Amino acid sequence: MTTFWNWYITLLTLGTIAALIWLIMATRKGQRAESTEETVGHAFDGIEEYDNPLPKWWFMLFVATIVFALGYLVLYPGLGNWRGILPGYEQLDSEADLAFADGKSGWTGVHQWEKEMAQAEAQYGPLFEKYAAMPIEQVAQDPQALKMGGRLFASNCSVCHGSDAKGAYGFPNLTDNDWLWGGEAETIKTTILGGRQATMPAWRDVIGEEGIRNVAGYVRSLSGLKNPEGVEIDLAKGKEIFATNCAVCHGPEAKGTQAMGAPNLTDRTWLYGSSFGQVQQTLRYGRNGRMPAQEEMLGNDKVHLLAAYVYSLSHKEETE
Repeated sequence: MTTFWNWYITLLTLGTIAALIWLIMATRKGQRAESTEETVGHAFDGIEEYDNPLPKWWFMLFVATIVFALGYLVLYPGLGNWRGILPGYEQLDSEADLAFADGKSGWTGVHQWEKEMAQAEAQYGPLFEKYAAMPIEQVAQDPQALKMGGRLFASNCSVCHGSDAKGAYGFPNLTDNDWLWGGEAETIKTTILGGRQATMPAWRDVIGEEGIRNVAGYVRSLSGLKNPEGVEIDLAKGKEIFATNCAVCHGPEAKGTQAMGAPNLTDRTWLYGSSFGQVQQTLRYGRNGRMPAQEEMLGNDKVHLLAAYVYSLSHKEETE
């Protein structure tokens, strides 16, 4: 913040408090000392007001708020270069802070958070390191590790995948064995660390509405789904279009390609719905799915625990 704004905020704050003190004292000084039956001389819809002084307890509340405000300004930073008298922390914002604070910077919300994070790291860091040195499959068999991983999942992943990890429209179910990018332990960790970006291109302008209809009918038939009656669908043409345009990602047998995040189209797992209309919508306009990277947010050790928890969800027989 520039010097001008420092002074502006300081003068505005202190000036306001000074004006309030003057206003309270001035009005208090002009009041009568005792109660009276006299009124102020005005009527408000037939209601008159006695000319009595403000109750003492009410006056003291005003005084208390001013005292609180002054105390807050003394304790906490905020006015100009004032750092407050609360204990500071060694981590400083700049060389200017070092010169001003004589070796310590004052209290701030950021420094309070840094202190709490340092305390948590000192307490839990060794435990995270212990599990990070173990194979994910082994960590997935440790009840304490799974509890910790479950908390990490609830805080960071459940908003998309659900509290039960069974996913939702557009978000994969993590409790089955259907994996877009692979369900091996290290692959799951790689997915969480670096995230994933999958793109299904739009085909409306390439194959037209008739082609969309035929391909939708064909891919639904691969998983044993019945196509709606009364809709003209040529499965042979759909298969031909699929082989020409779709097999490069989904494979000639439509079993999917995990290296590309292309799903298997022969099972009953459909990320964006399996109805005829939903499949057409996917083909017509494409899909873009993004799994955000968690490495910067959580770090490798926590991701290791989280990966073990996610791995355990689809390997119950191995972890029980």
